[in-house]
Amino acid sequence: MITVYGIRNCDTVRKARAWLDERGLEYRFHDYKKDGVPAERLDDWLGRFSWETVINRRGMTWRRLPAEEREAMDGERAREAALANASLIKRPIVEHDGETLVGFDPDTWQEALQ
Repeated sequence: MITVYGIRNCDTVRKARAWLDERGLEYRFHDYKKDGVPAERLDDWLGRFSWETVINRRGMTWRRLPAEEREAMDGERAREAALANASLIKRPIVEHDGETLVGFDPDTWQEALQ
């Protein structure tokens, strides 16, 4: 089963879900805003990837953080910040057959999910 983690109103998540729907791929959607950030999954993602990969440093939520907080960010601080504010997590994150994909890239998804 494919699990998609994200925020329902995020444009990238909408595109990703439409991509899955167009291909008839079944998936479970985990909405951070409704269901919360699963700490054990976040720990796994941060362990597999750098915090720089998991945290969306292009979004408004990142830019709204105080400069001191952004400059001092490390793995543990990223974990705490993401648990406190799910909008900091890059979206979507997809898990399927032991593989984790961060962000939406149709070519990568085509290869990994079909």
